[in-house]
Amino acid sequence: MRSSLGRSVRAQLPPSGIPQTPEMTMTKATSPTAVLGCRAELNRLSDDELLVRFRALPRDSHERAVACEILVQRYERLVRSCVRQYRGSPEPFEDLMQVGYVGLLKAINNFDPGLGRNLAAYAQPCITGEIKRYFRDKRWQVHVERPVQERLLALRETSRELTQQLGHAPSDTELASDLGITEADVQEARGADLLLQPASLDAPMSGQPDTASLAELLGEDDPQMEHTLSMEALAVHWGELPRREQRILLMRFYGDMTQAEIGRTLGISQMHVSRLLAHALTFLRQRILGPPDAAGSRLAAT
Repeated sequence: MRSSLGRSVRAQLPPSGIPQTPEMTMTKATSPTAVLGCRAELNRLSDDELLVRFRALPRDSHERAVACEILVQRYERLVRSCVRQYRGSPEPFEDLMQVGYVGLLKAINNFDPGLGRNLAAYAQPCITGEIKRYFRDKRWQVHVERPVQERLLALRETSRELTQQLGHAPSDTELASDLGITEADVQEARGADLLLQPASLDAPMSGQPDTASLAELLGEDDPQMEHTLSMEALAVHWGELPRREQRILLMRFYGDMTQAEIGRTLGISQMHVSRLLAHALTFLRQRILGPPDAAGSRLAAT
C-alpha cells in the first residue's frame, strides 16, 4: 500500500525513520570516534541539562545534532501516545508517527528552558497540533471548513472516553452535552467523517462478493422525465398559437406527415406550410427559452 504521507514530511525523513533537521545533519568530516564520545557524554545529561546545552550550541554543530537526536529518542513515547488518539483514522500509524516527530522537533527547537522546565507539557500540544494540521490539510477528499474538521477530531476523542466511562457507545445527546455543542453539530461532524473515507461505487454494498454495488442502486437521468418537463413548458404557451399553426404542428410531429401532405390537407402550398411551421417553432422557442442574445443572433446570421 502506498503511503499517503505528504511530500513535505517525507522529505525530512532519513532511512532511520526519524525526521531530519539541519541540527541532525552530520558533516562527512566528523569522525565516528568523536561522535560516539559526544553521544556518551550527552546521554549522561538530564533532559533539562541537555536542553540548555542544545540551545547554547551553534546550529551547524554536530554536537547539537546528537543532542537533538537523543531528545527525540527520549520523547518517542510522548509522540506515540499522541498518535494513539487517532488510531481509528484511515491513516497508517507510521505516517502519523512521522508527522508527530515533526511536531516534536519544532517543540525542541522552540522550547526555552529558561521559561519552563517541562518539555513534555510544551511538546504535547505541538505534536497534536501538527497531526491535526496534517488531517486538515492532507486527508480531506473535498473541502471541509476548519471548525468542522476540528470538531470531528474532538468528537472521536470524546467518543472513546465516554465509551470507557459509560460502558456503551455514547449517543449524540451525550456527546453534544460533553462537548458543549448541539446534536446538529455532532451530526455535521459525523457527515464530515465520511469525506475521509470515500466509498467506491463499484464496491459490494454488503462487503461480500456477488452482491449489488452502490453504482447499481443509484438513480440516473430519465429521458422520459426530460420529455415530460418539455411538454409541460410547451403546454403553457400552446394556447397562444393560432389554431391553424397548432394543427400544422400536430400533423407534422404527431401525424408524421410531410409538409407537402399537410399542404394538400389544408389546401395551401408547401412553401406556406414551411413558413407557418417555422413561425410556430420560433414563437414557442422564444417563449420557453427566452429571446436569443445579440451574440447568438449574429452567429445565426452568419
